[in-house]
Amino acid sequence: MKSIKLGNTQYEASQVALGIMRMDALSVDDAAKVIETAHDAGINFIDSADIYGDNKSEEVFGKALKQSSLSRNDFKIQSKGGIILDTRYDFSKQHLLDAVDGELKRIGTDYLDSFLLHRPDPLMEPDQIAEAFDELQTSGKVRHFGVSNFNPGQVDFLQANVSQRLMINQLQFGVMHTGAIDFGMHTNQQDEGSIDHDGGMIEYSRLHNMTIQAWSPYQYGAFEGPFIDNPKFPELNAELQKLADKYGVTKNAIATAWIIRHPARIQVILGSMNPQHIQESAAGADVTLTKQEWYDVYFKAGHNLP
Repeated sequence: MKSIKLGNTQYEASQVALGIMRMDALSVDDAAKVIETAHDAGINFIDSADIYGDNKSEEVFGKALKQSSLSRNDFKIQSKGGIILDTRYDFSKQHLLDAVDGELKRIGTDYLDSFLLHRPDPLMEPDQIAEAFDELQTSGKVRHFGVSNFNPGQVDFLQANVSQRLMINQLQFGVMHTGAIDFGMHTNQQDEGSIDHDGGMIEYSRLHNMTIQAWSPYQYGAFEGPFIDNPKFPELNAELQKLADKYGVTKNAIATAWIIRHPARIQVILGSMNPQHIQESAAGADVTLTKQEWYDVYFKAGHNLP
């Protein structure tokens, strides 16, 4: 498994991470098997959020980690906060402090390796966030900070008001969610591909040594479903299979390799709770596609060049 340094720090982690959003549906025994499978595949980074499984995912993970053959030191653990489900976003100091305390209790640890603001709150007050970050860092509860689904202007605004370096931005990216790169190739065009929805987030991240974490990398749309083995995408699946046969892996691995081939050093977050899928997808970290192969997959996914 390849490893990358997150942000501009010496904070090193596997280039493929395990997201535990769906872990609430597992028994503790099954969750322990998932964790052990991920570790055996070279994954040492866990991504969570306080809202996953309505808080239950972190509880199951914490119990499973204790029951497994592994320990807290085997993983970097990240969580996110700032969403109150079906109600509002909340970046107030007290809510952020309470969010982290709840995460630590559910997971059964005394610190998070990283904590991200989950989605931009239009009512964010930077002094409140700054105070929360300072307190979390000083207390040792959080070691690193970042954001999720922020655009460059929002990152700059927040970074200007907090003393900690924002080292991560978690965004959806994958072969069927490519808006962050489409618009660059369609510069000076007037077609749909030329629309910049994100403010040049990938270029911004590379300029500022900010790690992008790709969530839902195997989904089309946001949460419509997976594109792998989906009859809606026959040409894409045929191309993925052709490359899978060449490299001796699976289509999931090629979809992972496609993201990692981008020079932005993107960390891929697997959301599967299926041990076999975890093994297969993680194997993509050891596959290096050629530039032509990367473009061939891009074309078969229905994208084009101007």
